[in-house]
Amino acid sequence: MVKVTDVRRGQVYLVSLNPTQGREIKKTRPCVIVSPDELNAYMQTYIVAPLTTGSHGYPFRIPCQFQGKSGHVVLDQIRTVDRARLVKRLGRLSSQALDKSLSVLGEMFAS
Repeated sequence: MVKVTDVRRGQVYLVSLNPTQGREIKKTRPCVIVSPDELNAYMQTYIVAPLTTGSHGYPFRIPCQFQGKSGHVVLDQIRTVDRARLVKRLGRLSSQALDKSLSVLGEMFAS
């Protein structure tokens, strides 16, 4: 199991997203941690955004490269997951893709 203190914003974990319903993004897939480190240090849940290799160029899907593959950070499918869903750490999202993702999230939730 992943230690709570090891989880940081921008890290990419393999996350078990099942069970899902309807149009929710499915299966075990890489997800980037988008919750702030101040929460990650104390909580046992994390806010994640899935990564996908297939997608359309919507403004809320941020292009990225991870482990040699082109894809997108899928910000319209963010969700909170328990740490038990984090299977293993895979690496870190580029700072450019993370910064753009956080900026778009800010725009999405601005009043």
